[in-house]
Amino acid sequence: MARRMLNDRQWLRVAPHLPGKHTDPGRTGANNRNTVEGILWIARTGAPWRDLPPEFGKWNTVYIRFRRWAIAGVLADLYYRLAAPLLELGIVMVDGTFVKVHKHGAGSPKANALPAARP
Repeated sequence: MARRMLNDRQWLRVAPHLPGKHTDPGRTGANNRNTVEGILWIARTGAPWRDLPPEFGKWNTVYIRFRRWAIAGVLADLYYRLAAPLLELGIVMVDGTFVKVHKHGAGSPKANALPAARP
């Protein structure tokens, strides 16, 4: 694969935190880098798993490893070890351009509402 999402320096930071290394008990992962690159490609493009290009391996294999890592907390652990320390979230702002409320939640009258009772 000519173009990767992670350069070698980034990969060296990620690799020790993934299961399936030669030093881990049990089976060794076939190619953790291709799996991570495939997961990142899916996250970046938003494509369905079946559209994963073959250079990342079989789509089902990458998906199964992604799912196992997500359930086992591997991806969350990776985030908290590598990304979270770099973030400073002292203030979080939510912009109304992407948070929409249904018109009924905003107080507009319902179309099928019963008329008010007369005294």
